[in-house]
Amino acid sequence: MEDIDVPQYFVCPISLQIMKDPVTAITGITYDRESIEHWLFTSKNTICPVTKQPLSEDSDLTPNHTLRRLIQAWCVENASSGVDRIPTPKPCLDKFYFLKLVKHLSHPQLQMKTIRELELLAVGSERNRKHMAEAGVPKTLLQFIITRFKQGRIIDGLQEALSILRLIRIPSRESKVFLIENHLIIESLTWILGFNIDNHVTLKSNAVSVLKMLFEEASSSVLERLKSEFFNRIVGVIREKITQQGINAALKVLLDACPWGRNRVMIVESGAVFELIELEWRSPEKKTTEMIFGILFHLCSCADGRAQFLRHRGGIAVVAKRILNVSPAADDRAVLILALICKFSGTSMVLQEMLNVKAVSKLFIIIQADCSPYLKEKAREILRTHSEQWKNSPCFDNAYSILSR
Repeated sequence: MEDIDVPQYFVCPISLQIMKDPVTAITGITYDRESIEHWLFTSKNTICPVTKQPLSEDSDLTPNHTLRRLIQAWCVENASSGVDRIPTPKPCLDKFYFLKLVKHLSHPQLQMKTIRELELLAVGSERNRKHMAEAGVPKTLLQFIITRFKQGRIIDGLQEALSILRLIRIPSRESKVFLIENHLIIESLTWILGFNIDNHVTLKSNAVSVLKMLFEEASSSVLERLKSEFFNRIVGVIREKITQQGINAALKVLLDACPWGRNRVMIVESGAVFELIELEWRSPEKKTTEMIFGILFHLCSCADGRAQFLRHRGGIAVVAKRILNVSPAADDRAVLILALICKFSGTSMVLQEMLNVKAVSKLFIIIQADCSPYLKEKAREILRTHSEQWKNSPCFDNAYSILSR
């Protein structure tokens, strides 16, 4: 195959591979369907890769049947040289086909067959997922989950429904309205997070991922009425370490809920502080660390949260260790956590521990590093406030000149 000279017009300008389903954009350039649809729908590009002319998601992609037949004929002619024949692609499904499937979901005898078909189609292509969103599949599946919750022990179809919802981006306006009108969806997903059945890891990971999508558009009225059981289940996801995707989704849900005081109290009561510190000791991902520190900052703004933070022997140490080793966002949250601890819980024992785990040294380094002026000033404030306690430490050599800059 490597020695065969492939006609240049058989090759997709994006993938640089022989086209299997050539389609022509409104700019006159032909691409392989999978490549151009990924370019438009997933990568959200708005220009033609070749001509640089405008090319929106709704641009027509016309099948180039003549070119496809030429490619297929060429593949057959070169089969002896190891070229595989390209099969004729299946016709693209349109929005009306998915509207028909949505109607089938309302019939109990057709539900399972329809959901399995939708899952296969959702995995199949970005275009299918786009048509599903337009046809109202997300709203129908969310309602299906609520119905299963009301029925109690019936869980058939939940795995497939959650898998589809994770693949489809729920339209933001639809998500916001649905949450307001159907408060049972949060209870339903909370119920699923409590399952202990076969394949529960994937089920829970998908459920918390759907919650994350819903919370991105949730109004304050929705976030203000969350219950303690909800937070117990979300923290349970972190404790069980189901999947990295599930853990990050759970962290984002907690982060979105933290700004409300009553939520912070329930999150602390769920044991989140301990689990977050334990998770951070093992966390290799910048994004995960940033979210953990963001949540800990909110939780340390209340007395019980600070008390739990200090009861963990590694709390201050892990925050100090990450400073200047992750990202500016993590540095910002880490210093604010230390500021809250020092201001409201700065006992002699706590301040001594900060010296022992090199948190004080990190604050001096921040003042001298290429950090934001705000962060430098916050570090100076902590050091000035507790200079009497720390003045005999070796790291306070030349402290006066540094703190007065």
